[in-house]
Amino acid sequence: MSTTPQERGRRDLVPSGVTESLPGLARVAAYAAVQTTGWSLRTSARAALRMGKAMTSQQEAVHLARDAGQAFAVVGELARSVSAGVPVGAALMSAGEALGGIVDQQPDIVGSSLGARVPAAPTLRERGQGLLERSRDVWDTDRGHPAYDRILDELAPDEARILLLLLNSGPQPSVDVRTGGPIGMVNSQLIAPGLNMIGPRAGLKYVDHTPAYLNNLNRLGLLWFSRESLRDPMEYQVVEAQPDVLEAMHSVKFAKVVRRSIHLTPFGDDFCRSCLIDEVQATREFPEHSAPEAGDPDEG
Repeated sequence: MSTTPQERGRRDLVPSGVTESLPGLARVAAYAAVQTTGWSLRTSARAALRMGKAMTSQQEAVHLARDAGQAFAVVGELARSVSAGVPVGAALMSAGEALGGIVDQQPDIVGSSLGARVPAAPTLRERGQGLLERSRDVWDTDRGHPAYDRILDELAPDEARILLLLLNSGPQPSVDVRTGGPIGMVNSQLIAPGLNMIGPRAGLKYVDHTPAYLNNLNRLGLLWFSRESLRDPMEYQVVEAQPDVLEAMHSVKFAKVVRRSIHLTPFGDDFCRSCLIDEVQATREFPEHSAPEAGDPDEG
C-alpha cells in the first residue's frame, strides 16, 4: 500500500523498537495508568492556571515553554529507552517520575501582578503552632529575641553608643527645669525637660541629636525615663552646671531643678548583652537598672 510523504515522515520519527513493543504496551497499560494518575491529577489544575497566566505574563510564558521542552525531552528519552531494550513498564515508570519532577519543582503560585511565583506563606495559626513547638524543643539553643534583628535595622550608630554607655556606666542623671517660687508651688510650668550629659559621655558624633536618639530608644522599648532621681546626688552636679541648664534657669525669675534618671529596660539590657558585646563580656556583672513599674508614668 502506498503512503504519503507526511505519513512516512511521521513513521520515521518513531523508533522501530517502539512499534514492535505495542503488544507489551497493551499489557502494561493499566499498570502505567495507575502510576501516572497521581501525576495527571497534580498537573491538570496547575496547568490550567499556568496557561491563563502565560497569556498575560511574559515571565510565566517563558517558564511554561521551558517546562514543555523538558517534558518533550522526557518523552524522547522514553522512546530511546524502549528501543534500546528497556522493559516498557520500567521505561514508563521512569518517564512518569521525571514528569512528576518537572511539576513538583514548581512552587505553589500565589497572586502577583508581575506573575512572580513564590511559596505560599504559612497562616497565622500555623506560625503560632510552630512557635509553640519551638518552645517545647529542649534542644533549641536560640536565645536571641526575634525582634532584635528588626531593632538593629532601626538603630543609628550613635544610639548603639548610648546603649553601651547605659550598660557599662549604669543609669544616667537627667533634670527638668521648671518655674519655682510662690507661684511655682501652685502651678509650676515646665521650661526645659530631660537635660542630660549622655551625648558627651557616650562620645556621640551628633550630640545635638541626643533627644531624638533617646526618644527612638524609648519607642523601641530599650530604655525608659524614670521620675525618680539617682541615689547619689553627686551625679547631678556636672549636669546642673551645663550651659543649657543654666540658660533655662536664668530664663525666668524663679526656677527650680527636678532630678530624674534614664534607665535601660530589662529588654534593653538583654538586647545589649545579645547584640552589642561579645559572649565573654555578656557574662560579667553590669550596673543595675531599675525596671519600670506597671502604671508608672515616665517622661515619654
